[in-house]
Amino acid sequence: MKHIVVGVDPGKTCAIACLDLNGKLVSLETMRFGGLEWFVSSIRKAGSPVVIACDKKKADETVSKLAAIFDAVLFTPKEDISVSRKKDIMRMIKMGSLHERDALMAAVTAYNTYANKLNQVEHMSRENGINNIDAVKALVLKKHSFYEASKGMKAGRFVR
Repeated sequence: MKHIVVGVDPGKTCAIACLDLNGKLVSLETMRFGGLEWFVSSIRKAGSPVVIACDKKKADETVSKLAAIFDAVLFTPKEDISVSRKKDIMRMIKMGSLHERDALMAAVTAYNTYANKLNQVEHMSRENGINNIDAVKALVLKKHSFYEASKGMKAGRFVR
């Protein structure tokens, strides 16, 4: 299953944006009155979340619950993401709703926060002959050291 970073925009109209661990958009969905069940189902269709992110400094209850359900890292930005920054992403990507924009902004911000670490893990994995690089990246994002993750993958202890 593909490991993903998920941006969530809860509310009356819900949205998710899912990026793979290389930053590529995998899924972008919106649902009016979606609820927790919709989020869980939509995220599962897209992959296995490593990070659940929102665009607010303080995570909404739904976002926190999703992170707990999936045993994912909860990402919140240091400050609420401004509308002007969100408009910048809208110019770059054609999309339908403001909810999709907010979810995508959350996912992109989280991904960018971890991008250097993900690139470093990829480089080290290739140097060490590790085949399942995304699994190692996922473990490192979940606070395992590269050494623990790579040794665990080679020994077959981590299968996720």
